[in-house]
Amino acid sequence: MVVVSLIKPPEIFDREVEWAELARFATDERPGATLGVVSGRRRQGKTLLLYELARATGGFYFGATEATSTESLRRLGEALGRYTDSPGPVHLADWSSAVDALLALGRSRPVPVVIDEFPYLARASRDLPSVIQHAFTPGRPERTGSHTRLLLCGSALSFMGGLLAGSAPLRGRAGLELPVAPLDYRAAAAFWEVSDPLLAAKVFAIVGGTPAYRREYVQDDAPEGPDDFDDWVVRAVLNPARPLFREARYLLAEDPDLRDAALYHSVLAAVAEGNGTRGGIAGFIGRKSTDLHHPLTVLEDAGLLVREPDPLRSGRSRYRINEPLITFYQAVMRPAWTALEQRRGPEVWRRSQRRYASAVLGPSFEEVVRQWAVRFAAPETFGGIAAEASPAVLVDQVSRTSLELDLVALGEPPLGDGPRPLLAVGEVKWGRMLGLADLDRLARARDLLVARPGLDARDTRLLLASGAGFTDDLWAASRHRSDVILADPTRLYTAD
Repeated sequence: MVVVSLIKPPEIFDREVEWAELARFATDERPGATLGVVSGRRRQGKTLLLYELARATGGFYFGATEATSTESLRRLGEALGRYTDSPGPVHLADWSSAVDALLALGRSRPVPVVIDEFPYLARASRDLPSVIQHAFTPGRPERTGSHTRLLLCGSALSFMGGLLAGSAPLRGRAGLELPVAPLDYRAAAAFWEVSDPLLAAKVFAIVGGTPAYRREYVQDDAPEGPDDFDDWVVRAVLNPARPLFREARYLLAEDPDLRDAALYHSVLAAVAEGNGTRGGIAGFIGRKSTDLHHPLTVLEDAGLLVREPDPLRSGRSRYRINEPLITFYQAVMRPAWTALEQRRGPEVWRRSQRRYASAVLGPSFEEVVRQWAVRFAAPETFGGIAAEASPAVLVDQVSRTSLELDLVALGEPPLGDGPRPLLAVGEVKWGRMLGLADLDRLARARDLLVARPGLDARDTRLLLASGAGFTDDLWAASRHRSDVILADPTRLYTAD
């Protein structure tokens, strides 16, 4: 397999892995057309990646729009005419001839052919996936004689997720399945050019790792420093004249599978208020738990909710919002929407400080710590590689009490039937200094877990993470104990 190296354009921040995968796929010299699928929520930079890939390789890029099948075929024919320097548009009688025309582009060399916002085409022409399936039939001359690298891209995650699943027509046809996720918290800090860890955590809690929120949505307006944060929130996020102001509402309106907007907003509001269980959500919105299966599934498929199984309680799970801006909107903006539209942003922000800290910043900081444990902490820190980290509830059968653990870090599953290593249990607080009482609480939780079947807690470490710091007694204790891990924002953003 011969692969031509492509230099990532400077306009693309980070995304080294995604660019390398796309370059490998697009420049593959082997004969035979191949299919790739690129997906991810809106505003993550998929279009920029694919447009620059097409430009760097002399490929073909077509951005679909919401239109009838006839109009889309006409637009595609016009784009093909321009690309091939034809005297006029290429006539495409139907989608079968259109796909074959795309395969013909790669007769002499590998050519990436990008169809962006593919769900628009598929919704107007329901049989289009089946048409592509037929076009990529093994042994079909139009496929074997082509080097076209067809890339289907879409932001409707529920649709794109089903494109290659189960009995879907394109199941088994794709040679690339590339998700484009938001930037992680460290990359987001670099992208926003925020070097202060405390400030970076506060910004990430609002805008997360979505690249477009800095470029298009606030015109590169980033906080100049910690003292500028409050003013930045008012002028960039709570300002009705900025596109970011209504973005959280548009995220739901843009997904065609989210038809009952009021219900989905209520579900998200329940989760933003700390009601992560199905029963808690049902009680908050006044519905039965059995009525929530569909809306919860739809929000999961759309990438807006994540269901996290409790590693200590089989069959139990909690939901969390996967888009920080939605959490901020539900907790801070939605309750004061009228005042915000009246440009009373400074007033709203002043009285929302406590809600922001408890409902937005606190949960976001917990997720940052869990990301750190899995992605950035060295194996020596936890005594092994953390394969997953999540919150959990530990039930003490003796005292009949429950201990909420902000982090339970599990190692990789053993090859045999042995217990799974429990690397760490953790307490995470943004606005409270942690001390010896918090350490003792974690030690008590570890003692309970040592006897737990299926887990090896003999070497479990105790992680304490705080945005407000640690008491002198806790610092002193940590210096003499190898089982205690202290993580402040500086460590989370710069060290392992």
